[in-house]
Amino acid sequence: MDTYQKEFKPKSFWQRPEGVTGMVFLAGLALGAGYLVATNIGWIIGLVSNTISLAILLIVLAAILYMVLDPKMRNLVWYGYKSVMRWVTGLFVQLDPIGILKSYVDNLKDNLRKMNKQISMLRGQMHKLQEIIYNNKKQIESNLQLASKAKASNKQAVMILKSRKAGRLKESNMRLEDLYQRMEVLYRVLTKMYENSQILMEDIKDQVEVKEQERKAIHASHSAMRSAMSIMSGDPDRRAMFDSAMEAIADDVASKVGEMERFMDMSANFMDSIDLKNGIFEEEGMKMLEKWEKEGVSLILGEEKQSLLLQANNEAEVLDLNQPIKEPIREAGHRNQYDTFFE
Repeated sequence: MDTYQKEFKPKSFWQRPEGVTGMVFLAGLALGAGYLVATNIGWIIGLVSNTISLAILLIVLAAILYMVLDPKMRNLVWYGYKSVMRWVTGLFVQLDPIGILKSYVDNLKDNLRKMNKQISMLRGQMHKLQEIIYNNKKQIESNLQLASKAKASNKQAVMILKSRKAGRLKESNMRLEDLYQRMEVLYRVLTKMYENSQILMEDIKDQVEVKEQERKAIHASHSAMRSAMSIMSGDPDRRAMFDSAMEAIADDVASKVGEMERFMDMSANFMDSIDLKNGIFEEEGMKMLEKWEKEGVSLILGEEKQSLLLQANNEAEVLDLNQPIKEPIREAGHRNQYDTFFE
């Protein structure tokens, strides 16, 4: 999964919640300035015609021009603007990446419980489906034997009846076996997502535990004033870089949790559409799963997605439904998948 995380790019200021606040503020400022100019045009003309007022106005314009043209001053103003917008947005929205990641850990715990229950329900349905397919095969064999005996006894009507029943059961089994194959794909993906999501949750918890203390130390040693001075001197703002990396992790986790929840919803809809008692299922559920199979790389599964699909479609890869769900064990040399965000 690291391959895909290295390609992850942090959001720009305008893509963040505080960026939306900043755009609204700028729009309001532009509209307000336009309104003031339009309603006070006479007073402005009077200022320009007055020598002292004109001098003051030129000084103000020169100061604004200096801030626009001087890189250091421009960066300082931009930093101040972003800080103010972030503070304002923080009054209404959770912006602390540590707090956001903690909430995602809670979401993952809840989702893992639901996924475990979903896997158990799916396994139960697959056992029932296997039994139905097996019983159908026995009935097919029995009806074919009866048809053969009827043919030998010249009982044409019985032979036709039993042959047709065997044909219907065989056709039904073909549909049920196709359904079982789709359910096997679902089962393999759900169990692997369950395994990878547990590792993801542990990695996030580790990052939160380590980076929370590190963030406090960085914020304590790099005050807003010190960050501003670093920007003035052209040095990178370590505090901003650290927060940017944490926000990138939060965004990546959000995408993975979103994918996890979407797949759980899809699998739940697929399972709800199946009526094993009557041997029917909705085609829409099958189409949704087939569409997912054809989509691009999974954030949670990574390159494992294709290998899982190949296993499900390989008759030699027999799925053992009696095997308990694998509990992931992080190896001693396991590297946290989010360490690369700070390199």
